[in-house]
Amino acid sequence: MNPLQNDSSGALKNGRVAAVQMVSTSRIDENLHAARTLIDESVAQGADLVVLPEYFPIMGMRDGDKVKVREAEGRGPIQDFLAETALRHGVWLIGGSIPLVADAADKVFNSSVAYNPQGELVARYDKIHLFGFQKGKERYNESASIEAGKQPVAFDTPFGRVGLSICYDMRFPELYRALGVVDLLVIPAAFTETTGRAHWEILLRARAIENQCYVLASAQGGTHENGRETHGNSMLIDPWGDILDRKPKGQGIVIGEIDHARIAEVRANLPALKHRVM
Repeated sequence: MNPLQNDSSGALKNGRVAAVQMVSTSRIDENLHAARTLIDESVAQGADLVVLPEYFPIMGMRDGDKVKVREAEGRGPIQDFLAETALRHGVWLIGGSIPLVADAADKVFNSSVAYNPQGELVARYDKIHLFGFQKGKERYNESASIEAGKQPVAFDTPFGRVGLSICYDMRFPELYRALGVVDLLVIPAAFTETTGRAHWEILLRARAIENQCYVLASAQGGTHENGRETHGNSMLIDPWGDILDRKPKGQGIVIGEIDHARIAEVRANLPALKHRVM
């Protein structure tokens, strides 16, 4: 699987995309049930592609909880759920992030996995940039339990080229440049309320504007059992930076269309991608 291979052929179709927002718990079965309900709702509203948030299957009470439930690629109840759900609905389904086996025994890869309508794994992206934050008593250090990925990943669908990233990645625009020209950036996240309130919308809109593409952000959005408050505000943003749909807090979905005429219009009116010199 070449992570940046472009194998699309023919004219691209418009597609309807949905981002699922959750407030995940420490119990995998409970989270999969919630995800199933929200995916069903997205499909009922015509979604061709559905994205789940970062850590959708587990927001543990402590960092080591996700290590205990990590899966090898292609095996395990979380991946089985994603493959079976994509096949059952005949949609593209992106598991925003799941814990996969890492080289270190006490760590995981924080991985976004994409399935086609046949239930086949077509892309995997391991989070490259690991979040670290300290302000007063609020502290996070992802590198303590997560092994960093190394490779940017994009893949093709009938309705456009999709670039993958996860949460903290959105602060690093060079990652998105490395993806090349894409039609949709998918950004699942579990942004903290502190950093999200200050930077979430600004960064998402900047990524859409500078890459002249749609951005679909699927977030955790509420107060979790471990005391962490996530920012929510899942949204779909168009290539001009306009927000098309938003879910402030709690479980739910955002949904809208990837319109290739809109992408072409923005890129023709302001051909910034062609003006790049670096």
